[in-house]
Amino acid sequence: MNTNKKGINTICTHEGELEDKLFKGAISPLYMSTSYEFDDVDVKRYPRYFNTPNQEALCKKLAALEHAEAALIFGSGMAAVSTALMTFLQAGDHIVLQQTIYGGTYNFAVTQFEKFGISYSFTNGWEVADFEREIQPNTKVIYIETPSNPLLTITDVKGVANLAKKKGILSMIDNTFASPINQTPIDLGIDVIIHSATKYMGGHSDICAGVVAASKENMDKVFRTGICFGGSLSDYTVWLLERSLKTMALRVKAQNENAMKMATYLEQSDNVDNVYYPGLINHPGHEIAKSQMKGFGGMLSFELNPNIDASLFFKELQLIKPSMSLAGIESTMLSPTKTSHALMSPEDRAKQGIKDSLIRFSLGIEETEDLIADIEQAIAKVKSMTVTA
Repeated sequence: MNTNKKGINTICTHEGELEDKLFKGAISPLYMSTSYEFDDVDVKRYPRYFNTPNQEALCKKLAALEHAEAALIFGSGMAAVSTALMTFLQAGDHIVLQQTIYGGTYNFAVTQFEKFGISYSFTNGWEVADFEREIQPNTKVIYIETPSNPLLTITDVKGVANLAKKKGILSMIDNTFASPINQTPIDLGIDVIIHSATKYMGGHSDICAGVVAASKENMDKVFRTGICFGGSLSDYTVWLLERSLKTMALRVKAQNENAMKMATYLEQSDNVDNVYYPGLINHPGHEIAKSQMKGFGGMLSFELNPNIDASLFFKELQLIKPSMSLAGIESTMLSPTKTSHALMSPEDRAKQGIKDSLIRFSLGIEETEDLIADIEQAIAKVKSMTVTA
C-alpha cells in the first residue's frame, strides 16, 4: 500500500515499526548496542552511521510523514540544520536566507559561513520577490522557515520552490513550527526539509533531536556529511521519539484548535496590542497559509500593552509555564529576546520586528478556559502592582 495513501494517524502509529519477533510485544523493541557484527552481514551497523535497528526504523517513519524518499535523525535541530547546510554549500558559494528565521540558524549563518568562504544574504521580507532580488550567480541554496519563529510570518512555499527550480538552486525549509501534520513541503516542490524534532515530533519536552528529509539522492549527500560531523542520536532517545510520533497527529490537531481559540481571545483583549497567528483573517499571510497548510499550527506570539511589564507577567503565571523551547503538551510562554533570539543583536532583532515586549506562546492540550483564566489573573496582578507602586 502506498504510504501517502494511508491516514496520518496510521502512518504515525505503524510506519517504521520494528517487530518484536522474540516476545511479540505491541511496541518496537529497543536495541541499545553500540557494537554490531561486521563479518558476513549485509549492513555494518554503527550509531554514527545512522543505521542501528531503531535509527533505521525511525527514519522510515519520518520519511513517510514528510512524503520523502529518505530521512535521517540527528542529535538536535541545529545538528540537522548545520549538517544540511554544509552538505550543499562549499567555499565560493552563496546562500539566500529568509529574514525571519530561528535565532540559532541566524547565528550559525553570521558566525560560521564566512570562515568557510561561504557568502550569504538575508531577504528584506518573505515575499518571493524578496528572495529573487538576493539571488547571485553563485547562489546554491535558498533557505526558508514558515511559519517563522517567533513572528509567525508566512512564506509562499510553492512560489519559492518554483523560483529555486527555475534558477537551478536547491530549496530548503525549516518545517518545525508547522510539523508534517500541518504542512508537507515536498508536495509543494521543496528539496530538503528540516525539523527540530525536539518540538512537535517529540511533543513531551523530554528529548532533543533533529530531522532532515529529502530525495534519496540528496539524503545520500547529507549522510556523507553527517557521518563526518557525528551528530547521531542515542537509541534510547530514538525509541522515545518513535513512541512520541505515534500520537503526534492527535496532539498537533488539539494544539491547532487551542491556538486558534487563544489567538481570537488575545486579539479581542484590551491588554494586548498585537497578535501574530496565521489563522487570524487579518494576518498578512492568512490566505497563503490557508492554501499550503492543513492547520495553522499550535504556535502564536503577542505583544502586551506597554503599561504591562512582560517580565512581571511571566512571574505571575500559575498554569502556563514560563519555559524555554516549545510544542510540548503543556502550554508555555517565553521572551524571544531572552531565549530563542538572544544571540542576535538588538539591532538585528529590531530589523525582524522582534520587540522586548513580544511573548511567544506555545499551546498545549489544556482547556482554553483555564489558560484564559491564568492569563487574566496574571495581568490583573501586574496591573495591581503598578497601581500600588
